[in-house]
Amino acid sequence: MDNANLADIYRGYLACLNRQDWASLGTFVGDTVEYNGQRIGLSGYRAMLEKDFREIPDLRFEIAILVCEPPRVASRLNFDCTPVGIFLGLPVHGKRISFTENVFYEFHEARIQRVWSVIDKAAIERQL
Repeated sequence: MDNANLADIYRGYLACLNRQDWASLGTFVGDTVEYNGQRIGLSGYRAMLEKDFREIPDLRFEIAILVCEPPRVASRLNFDCTPVGIFLGLPVHGKRISFTENVFYEFHEARIQRVWSVIDKAAIERQL
């Protein structure tokens, strides 16, 4: 897997998320995926994403920075969205907010096996 292929796979993964194509998620995410050091498996990962879309109906993953060094991807994602209630413990309640997420992925056999994610909660707090 080279840099270009890994970048294409990652873009395909984000397109899958943006379509909410949960049936295809396993094409991009491994069965035993770990998220921030905890093994949650594909079903737990899917449940987490489905919850995100319930809480943020207009959620869309947009790449700001993408760095590929197989088997890893580093990405800075931009979000401009409207959470319907409490988000990250903050009372957003339908206010439009913008924030970023810095996330690292480790791939094995072209599927995500590990994810480390940090959301810029302070940016949201400044907007409320």
